[in-house]
Amino acid sequence: MVGFGQLRSLGISAAGVRHRVAVGRLHTLHRGVYALGRPDLPVEGHWMAAILVCRWGTLLSHISAAALHRLLSSTQTTIDVTIQRRAGLSRPGIRIHRSTCLSPVDHALVDGIPCTSVSRTLLDLAGVVHRRVLERACDQAEVLRVLDMNAVRELLARRAGQPGVRRLRRVLETGHVGEDIPRTVLEERFIRLCRAGELPIPEVNVWLALAGEEMQVDFLWRMHGVVVEVDGFATHGTRGAFQRDRRRDQLLSLAGWQVIRFTWDDVSNEQGHVMEVMHATLTSV
Repeated sequence: MVGFGQLRSLGISAAGVRHRVAVGRLHTLHRGVYALGRPDLPVEGHWMAAILVCRWGTLLSHISAAALHRLLSSTQTTIDVTIQRRAGLSRPGIRIHRSTCLSPVDHALVDGIPCTSVSRTLLDLAGVVHRRVLERACDQAEVLRVLDMNAVRELLARRAGQPGVRRLRRVLETGHVGEDIPRTVLEERFIRLCRAGELPIPEVNVWLALAGEEMQVDFLWRMHGVVVEVDGFATHGTRGAFQRDRRRDQLLSLAGWQVIRFTWDDVSNEQGHVMEVMHATLTSV
């Protein structure tokens, strides 16, 4: 992604920019913002384009920042950004929030994209999403080990009058954080394997709505369409559990999910095998 001002600073004239657009070397996404080489961008490219069209100092924020931080999975096409000024600004496909009180500690850079910090993102979410969605984002921040409670407390004290402060404080103080983190030793071991193997960190203990019913899965790679279940004999060793597990797998497969099951012995004693399977699965989808 590149902006008109950046091209001009490189010595490319306005006529040179128009020529590159005409011959397909630049592709216009917004006025004065271009994709280099090809127009079919991943979501990160569209996020960066939104930053460029709103000018530097703009931060990806709210639901879009939560997706960038991997706190939530989002299919929304509208991009959330926060600009640090009160001036009127409107861009199609971009939801612009205004703030004149962003501190340097509220800034972050993820994959080269300027965005709000995890703590600021959670506070912004608290003002715009349902409580359960906020709880899920807080849980995921803890799973990813990016939830800095000192930073959150400092932010809540500094922004005492901002919408969402009371809701975020209640979620953090009533014990909901951690509800969706690993609940068993086996799940903890599997998460440690994922980190050691440098796998994408999954969502944990996620509820999915399938064929008119809801079920909770152990681990979910939403973008890859992969579900992993880890089975300890104590909870999965009965005839009834065996039958229920097969039915769950069938419903998940019908809904388009690829289901992989690992046993206690797999996770505890066959880590190489587990990582080989997961790397092959996540790189093939």
